[in-house]
Amino acid sequence: MRVAVLSDIHANLVALDAVIASLGSLDAVWHLGDVVGYGPEPDAVIERLRGIGARGVSGNHDVAALGGDEIDYFNPDARAAMQWTRTRIGPEARTWLAGLPERLEIEGFTLVHGSPREPTWEYVTSGRVAHENLAAFDTPFCLHGHTHVPVVFLEAERSMDVLAPRDGAELVLDERRALVNPGSVGQPRDGDPAASYLVLDTERRVVRWERVPYAIPETQAAMRAAGLPAPLIRRLDFGQ
Repeated sequence: MRVAVLSDIHANLVALDAVIASLGSLDAVWHLGDVVGYGPEPDAVIERLRGIGARGVSGNHDVAALGGDEIDYFNPDARAAMQWTRTRIGPEARTWLAGLPERLEIEGFTLVHGSPREPTWEYVTSGRVAHENLAAFDTPFCLHGHTHVPVVFLEAERSMDVLAPRDGAELVLDERRALVNPGSVGQPRDGDPAASYLVLDTERRVVRWERVPYAIPETQAAMRAAGLPAPLIRRLDFGQ
């Protein structure tokens, strides 16, 4: 089965549509949470994911959009964007977000937003943290997001090997357990503003990272019209 794995779309419909247009023939789309937050079109993004039959998990912004206390831990700009999001999402979007699980196991892969041991909040940013999480999932491989940075943590003898894949990079998943991050569709933070995602072949166990440029000014214009915080608008130019 060939699957597109998307994460951290953050209500950026222009970026999501660019990714969908690039997918070609695939069997499924999986998402790793933070569908909403930061961006200007939460309902439209959810509708698009529903339309393509995407399966996935909940992120901290998705929970916060429903009124959860996660918003208390956001920085001021993220909090302002989430307060706006709460006023804009409709009942169908709320129902869809409320139905997202914290984790899924599909085809030998565990899907979470943050980490296996703390699916909503923990950032997997180092080999040490990744190694500590190996005991928290039973499948050979884990797909996670949250950091907005494409990265792979591969099991080593005492810790983890860390790989930072670029556009077009492929990796064959072997007998080593791994945590794999596709990067962010709607708000990349690795210095490349292009939308990031990966394509997974579950039978061959091959993953390939893709970057797709999109019309950033269009998203920024929609954010300005919504009155979203200026730093969130500017950072899209730089992938930070």
